[in-house]
Amino acid sequence: MTTNIPSDSVVEAAWRELLASDRVSADLVAAAYAEPRLRRLFPWTGMWELHFSRCTEQRWTWDVPYIGPTAAGPDHTGPYYVEGPARSRRIGEAGTAREAVAMVVERLPPGCGPAFVGTPAELAACEGGKES
Repeated sequence: MTTNIPSDSVVEAAWRELLASDRVSADLVAAAYAEPRLRRLFPWTGMWELHFSRCTEQRWTWDVPYIGPTAAGPDHTGPYYVEGPARSRRIGEAGTAREAVAMVVERLPPGCGPAFVGTPAELAACEGGKES
């Protein structure tokens, strides 16, 4: 295991950083942060998308759906698409950030969260299974 820091401290720090950034729509980040089941996961961003990982270190897990804007406007707000866990699987579109968050929550893997402090390989070793 990479650290003895409690996962809630690591995850909360990542959310606080994201809430103060402009890497993703502020409405989307606020809606995701307001959802307790997503707030337990590690947030990460890429291409204006908001992803949720079951571990805190890269290469992060890809077993939770993610949200992105359907059009890259000046503030990257909705409507939104929800995909995942793989990029090839479009779940649907949502008119608001709250609707998109609800779509992700409906599709969380069983027993999802809190985030594990470490890498996907370390998480898999602790779970006794294969990497996500």
